[in-house]
Parts: sequence; C-alpha cells; structure tokens
Amino acid sequence: MHIGTARVALFNWLYARHTGGKFLLRIEDTDRERSTEAAVQVIFDGLNWLGLEADETPVFQFARAARHRKAVDELLARGGAYKDYMTSEELDAERELARAEGRVVRSPWRDRSPNDAPDRPFVVRLKCPREGETLVDDQVKGPVRFQNKDLDDLILLRTDGSPTYNLAVVVDDHDMDVSHVIRGDDHLNNAARQTLIYQGLDWEVPVWAHLPMINGPDGKKLSKRHGSQAVSEFADMGYLPEAMRNYLAKLGWGHGDDEIFSDEQAIAWFDIKHVVSAPARLDWDKLNHLNNHYIREADVGRLATLTEHILKSREWRLKSTDRALIERTIPLVRDGAKTLLDLADGLVFVLRQRPLELPEKAQEMLTEEVRGRLSRLRDDLATATDWAVPALETRIRGFAEREGVGIGKFGAALRMVLGGGSPAPDLAGALVALGKDESLGRLDDALSLVR
Repeated sequence: MHIGTARVALFNWLYARHTGGKFLLRIEDTDRERSTEAAVQVIFDGLNWLGLEADETPVFQFARAARHRKAVDELLARGGAYKDYMTSEELDAERELARAEGRVVRSPWRDRSPNDAPDRPFVVRLKCPREGETLVDDQVKGPVRFQNKDLDDLILLRTDGSPTYNLAVVVDDHDMDVSHVIRGDDHLNNAARQTLIYQGLDWEVPVWAHLPMINGPDGKKLSKRHGSQAVSEFADMGYLPEAMRNYLAKLGWGHGDDEIFSDEQAIAWFDIKHVVSAPARLDWDKLNHLNNHYIREADVGRLATLTEHILKSREWRLKSTDRALIERTIPLVRDGAKTLLDLADGLVFVLRQRPLELPEKAQEMLTEEVRGRLSRLRDDLATATDWAVPALETRIRGFAEREGVGIGKFGAALRMVLGGGSPAPDLAGALVALGKDESLGRLDDALSLVR
C-alpha cells in the first residue's frame, strides 16, 4: 500500500462521495505467491488508517475464477477468442521473428479450425482486430488512440485454466457495476486491451481516468532513496491521516489557491476532470506544513494517546499520573511540531524524574552570576499566585527589568534547568507544563549543585 496507491484510493473515494456513488474495494489476489494474508492485511490497514472505508464488502478476485472462465467461454462462442496450442519453443521462435519484423506476436492458431486442435495444453487468447484503432477516452489524459495492429492477442486463460489480470478485472468491474475506473497511468495500455474485451462481450465500457505518477522532489521516479513511500511508514513517521488525505488530494488536483481544506470541502469540490496530466512531485516541506496544521487542530486527548504509543515504543515507562501531564503539555509544545515524533520529543522534558542530571553544557551555564540571578528568580516565582502563561511572561519580564538585564542573560540557563537538557518550549510554557511545585523543585536541584 504505497503512496501512489493511496492517492488512487483517495481520488476514487472523493469522486464516489462527490457523485453520490459507491467506493468499492477489490483484492486482486490472482497471483497466489504475492497475495499472502499479511500482504492483504497491509492493504486493509493502510485504507483504515487513511480513513477510506469501502461501501460494500471487499471482493476477492481469486474466488471468482469460475466466473472469469465462463466469460471466456462466451468470448470463444462469439468468435472473439481462440485457443492457442503453440508450444513454448514455437512461441519463443514467433517472438524472435516478430521482434525482427517489428510487429506483435501472432499465433498461427488464430485462424485455424478448432477441428485441427492437437491433444496438448493450450492458452486462450483474445482475438484482437488487426485493422483500425481502439480509443481510450480518458478523463485525465484526453483521447488516446491505439493502433490495433500494435496490440497483441493477449492471453485470457493460462494453460492451467487460471485467468489473467486483464480478463479478471474486466469481468469483475462489469459484475460490480463499476462506472469509473480511476487508477495510475501505468495501466493506460491495459485500458486499450480491456476495452477490446468489453467490446468482445458486448458490455458497456467504463469511464477511464488514469492518474499521472508521483515523482520524487527531484522530478525522478519515486524510490526508496527519496524517503518513505508506504502508507504504514508515513504513519510510523508521525503523520496524521487527515494531513495525508489533504496532502494527497493536492498531488495533481487542487481547488484554486486553497492549500488546507476539510474532507467535506474536498468531496464538494472534487472532479476527476480537474486532475492535471503532468506527474506530481512529493514535497516534504508542504507535507510537514500540513501535518503541523492538523496537529495544532487535533483533539488533545487523541494526540496524548498517539504520543503515549510513541513514547512506549521508545521504552518510556509512563506512570498513571503522566497522562494528565502530557495533556497539559501538548497545547504548549505542539505549535512547533511537524510530526507526532516531534511532539513526543517535546513532551520528554516534563516526564523526566527528579533529581535531574544536568548535562555538562547546562552546568557550564550556571556561573556564579547566573546562579545568583536564578536564585532570586526562584524566590520571585515562589510568590506567584497566577501560574498561567500570560502572568508568568509578565513576571519574567518584570524580573529582568529589575535586574537591569535582558532575558537572554538567564533565559537559556533557566530553560536548560527546567528541561534537564531536553528540548523545552518558551520559559512560561515550560513553567506551566511542569507546574509550580515541579518548576521550583528543579530550580532548587540545579542551585544545590556544588561548583
């Protein structure tokens, strides 16, 4: 379940919701070696995480093999398919000849009488027309024409009777009443072949829409060197599903200058005809910007649960009392968090246990002058009755004015003491997150260090 597949699923979901249709899910598991239970579960997990729920029970393609073979029988009866008895050696020779002559493979059994059939294994091929062209009227690419002479007689059934991909998807789309096929443009050539299967069975051809690829930031084909691709990896990297939906929707489609929009707005605005035909580029800065927005908008309780999972995965032993501390701290640190991993990093300082072991850098900050100033600030803070950010900001500024110095003369040391060396927010925010007793206690611990 990679990012390209995720965007295809999202665009199908948006268009179905926009038009009042249904978003359907089919597991194309005819390749039995690749379609393991674990591989299928990855698809379900990815869609569930993205919040894209199918409107009907998922269809498993392999279970419909008998129906696929029945469709081939119908094509054979109509003269739209034929049994090909070429041996592997004969096929190899035909391929070499076709390559030398600059044409597609043509089996001699295409025009032979079935009465001449030998007693040996065969495949069933589609009898593609040799003249004219096949039109794919694509909603994204526009009209795309394929010369029929360049389309080979694709295999519909293998020698063991198993259906091939192009056959199975046509039969399944027809039986599932699929009106629009929205997928990656690596399937554009398949659309021509599938159109011929539809026509051979006298079925209505669906509306095609082939989405351009997603490239890396450098404009080249997306690969592991560009970073994470799989949906599960984006989740592990601390991205929220609503941010991913918003970001993926912007990859190749947009609504004017709108960068941030809700699911409801995307559904109301989305039209497959407005998808651009040029490849999109993965832009980490834009994704991080969107993710930060949704972190700032998210429910604190939800963020607390998500960050608890992250902290536990890092082997933090959280106490029952830490939940309230985490929820109190999140509003104070989330503005600067691009991901949930950043948010978890920003919570570490409040979870550290006293007495804190200050790093050497922090101890070097505690010169005699700074220690004296922090001692006086500690006494001043002890008299505070309003332990909220605005009041504490005013108190710290007032203290600096009375000392005749800028906050920079003691602020960095104070932040280091409060955070114990871990990143901490602005001074007032750190004090509020820790609470009065813990803040004063951490100052006492630092000031008691013998130099």
